[in-house]
Amino acid sequence: MIKHIGIVFVVLALFSCKSKPAEVVKIDSTPADEMVQLTPEQAKNAAIETAKPVFQAVVTSIKVNGMVDVPPQSLISVSFPLGGYLKQSHLLPGTSVRKGEVIAIMEDQSYVQLQQDFLMAKARMDYLQVDVERQKSLSEQDATSKKSYQQVLSEFRTQQVLIKALEEKLRIIGINPDQLNVNAISRTVPVRSPINGYVTKINVNVGKYVNPADVLFELVDPDDIHAALTVFEKDFSFIRKGMEAKVALADQPEKQYPVEVILTTRNIDANRSGLVHCHFEQKTNDLLPGMFLTGEFQIKQPEAAVVAEDAVVRFEGKEYVFILTGKDQYQILPVSTVPAAKGKLVLKAQEGIDWKNTELAVKNTYILLGKLKNKMED
Repeated sequence: MIKHIGIVFVVLALFSCKSKPAEVVKIDSTPADEMVQLTPEQAKNAAIETAKPVFQAVVTSIKVNGMVDVPPQSLISVSFPLGGYLKQSHLLPGTSVRKGEVIAIMEDQSYVQLQQDFLMAKARMDYLQVDVERQKSLSEQDATSKKSYQQVLSEFRTQQVLIKALEEKLRIIGINPDQLNVNAISRTVPVRSPINGYVTKINVNVGKYVNPADVLFELVDPDDIHAALTVFEKDFSFIRKGMEAKVALADQPEKQYPVEVILTTRNIDANRSGLVHCHFEQKTNDLLPGMFLTGEFQIKQPEAAVVAEDAVVRFEGKEYVFILTGKDQYQILPVSTVPAAKGKLVLKAQEGIDWKNTELAVKNTYILLGKLKNKMED
């Protein structure tokens, strides 16, 4: 098995004249299992050709996959703060809803009790307010003790707290306390949609009792959909915020949608890939969260090291080239590439490697790989 070992290259002698023999790169302390030495007869039969990478402006293509996604703030789980029975709902998965629209009716005696508590507290508040004014007047006239006035005032303030708390409880379940009176008490309460969007999931049925922690419906706001694209580690460094790309549904590759990169994740996952989040440049109703996408980034490079595909061999999921290091002597080197024009690959920059002055095997390279594998198996 070919080992991936870091190598330090020292370029000692470089020649570029056509009349001179092919350049070699001398390497210090190279492990023997990374070297291939051909005999004169083997070299003649193998007909290995060498050349330097060609430096030129290129447009490389990075193909990606992903899906239509929405941010967490656009995924809404609808629940109800007080337990109760679902009395009515017209929703089906896919139903469009508008913000504020009644999407369900809940029913329970606890709603009646809450309204009763509020109205009774409010009535007592009116009584206490009058009593406070009366006790204050008597206290000022020394007709009653200040302690009596303070007790009534304390009860009045406690009642204020109770009413404020009950008001907020009513607002939580959608009842306006300012409009509540004895004739408006109801055992049912409407559930309203918090967003413009559509229903993705229904977890309840009419007649079912729902606890406060239960999710009744799941809604999504499609206005903020984006493309979450998976980019492999070797290509991730090319992607920048603001770059443009085109994506398409996996089953409709002919219909493309322009997108722009808005965010790249700061980590690589266990599959050696990272996520790139892109905004759709045009609003469309054709795309729904969860749909699979394919896409392509076009990367413009003013100068890149380009080689023929035959110069790169693949073994156990990795890519390699063979560097000429002596007379019919080659060393294997792991590399990362990006597709360029048809039949061409771009070699990504590597620390310690000067591609402009490095001679590579560019033809019949697979023969060198075969000899290296045989050598390691012996």
